[in-house]
Amino acid sequence: MQITFLGTSSGVPTRSRNVSSVALRLPQRAELWLFDCGEGTQHQIMRSELKISQLSRIFITHMHGDHIFGLMGLLATCGLAGNVQRIDIYGPSGLNDYIQTASRYSYTHFSYPIKVHAIRPGVIYEDEDFTVSCGNLHHRITAFGYRVAEKDRAGRFDIEKAKALQIPPGRVYGQLKRGETVTLTDGRVIDGTQLCGPTEIGRKIAYCTDTIYCDGAVELAKDADVLIHEATFAHQDADMAFQRLHSTTTMAAQTALTAGAHRLIMSHFSPRYAPGNTLELKDLLKEARAIFPRTDMAFDFMIYDVPRRREVELSKVSV
Repeated sequence: MQITFLGTSSGVPTRSRNVSSVALRLPQRAELWLFDCGEGTQHQIMRSELKISQLSRIFITHMHGDHIFGLMGLLATCGLAGNVQRIDIYGPSGLNDYIQTASRYSYTHFSYPIKVHAIRPGVIYEDEDFTVSCGNLHHRITAFGYRVAEKDRAGRFDIEKAKALQIPPGRVYGQLKRGETVTLTDGRVIDGTQLCGPTEIGRKIAYCTDTIYCDGAVELAKDADVLIHEATFAHQDADMAFQRLHSTTTMAAQTALTAGAHRLIMSHFSPRYAPGNTLELKDLLKEARAIFPRTDMAFDFMIYDVPRRREVELSKVSV
């Protein structure tokens, strides 16, 4: 699971930061999932190492322009040059009307299937590898946060140990790899868990923007390997955050701390903290780390590989 930040500015783009969009690449499935699609997102994808042909799912948090104005352009390009097979789009009610209206008035016709899912809190997608759920955030309009949970997998299968036990290869290996108990033709009963390493704990990602501090974000971020959370304002501008229902750095950090998240990556920054101003982004990072030390600050085209828990534990030991 690899995260690429395609847009990390709030409201309007700057010279160095585009508006909101985050890509989740799933290499094992050759799939690309997108979270929000602000204006210019397709250009950001083209400037990255991501493959637009792998795009299969788009998750929209809310209907403000800086999160959806790039959607129609991206969908049109996917039809003209993207070679996508199908795209499922998830978001608030009204999203389908928006796409249909924009398509009608721009005379855009899609050459591939598009399915728009109007979401409500709870599980919105599930397959053999992942569960995606959403929850309410607290913003000026209906807004959702998302949680992607990878399912636990049996540990690595010890094929040499299986050979030593004279277990014949074939379909039985698949059953044992899944940790099942199998009765062989010679009557022996083999417990698959004894031939597998430790269970690989599924990774969890939470994406929460736009919102002020709320219980919904905490719930989505519980025990997350990484929480991506907006931090539009510095702590000293909390009054402005409350007025506009956006988060400060300290709210984002408190969400991560309360949820027991393992890492916080802040995004959606106001341009008011550009270099040379009284407060700069480096100051915002210090504020958040004072509460939650495992905090990073996203920038456009930043890539973050989500480690498995076992990998994290080993890296801590090596340090």
